[in-house]
Amino acid sequence: MPADVPANSPEAIETLIERCLQGDQAAWGAVVRMYRRKVFNVAYKFVGGHEEAEDLTQEVFLKIFKSLDTFDRRANFQTWLISVSRNLCIDHYRSVRKERATIDRAVDASELAPASRDPGPMAALEQRDRLTLLRDALAALPDPLRKAVLMRDIHEMSYQEIADRLGLPEGTVKSRINRGRAGLARQIRKLRGGHDSPSRPSSDVRSRTGAR
Repeated sequence: MPADVPANSPEAIETLIERCLQGDQAAWGAVVRMYRRKVFNVAYKFVGGHEEAEDLTQEVFLKIFKSLDTFDRRANFQTWLISVSRNLCIDHYRSVRKERATIDRAVDASELAPASRDPGPMAALEQRDRLTLLRDALAALPDPLRKAVLMRDIHEMSYQEIADRLGLPEGTVKSRINRGRAGLARQIRKLRGGHDSPSRPSSDVRSRTGAR
């Protein structure tokens, strides 16, 4: 590429896209660096948190990379990229709303804790209180962390299955699950009003979610 050609010129972008389609990771890295802030800004408008927007930005770029061969070279690449990013963020927002609406169904007593040996009304009340506490704690987690915890600890999916479903590296999935479990413990302590000892909530969460 000539030295006097701007990095963001149509000719330069065309060259980068062609190299990306040929599997050039360095070229894709250049595209990400060039447009990352713009995609992040779109994601931030939908999730409202820096860490969540970072995760969503990573997911968006991964999906854009997979659909790069659908880009019409006659169009403006930045316009296409922002349009795809916005549509992906809308899909994410809709899935989050749907997930929130089904939390009660996802958090099933039989999946979260062993059945009580005491079938009396007090045991049933205690079980319901535990479920309400866990449901509220899950609802307070950031969306990406809650989704990872639900997939792993409620639906018992493997790390690889979750990575495939979310389109993320397995290391990112494990990080989200660990952060989600820690956040869940903090939310339960907060909801309980801090009456339990610091070590108690963590063990309770693991027993109730089947965390391993």
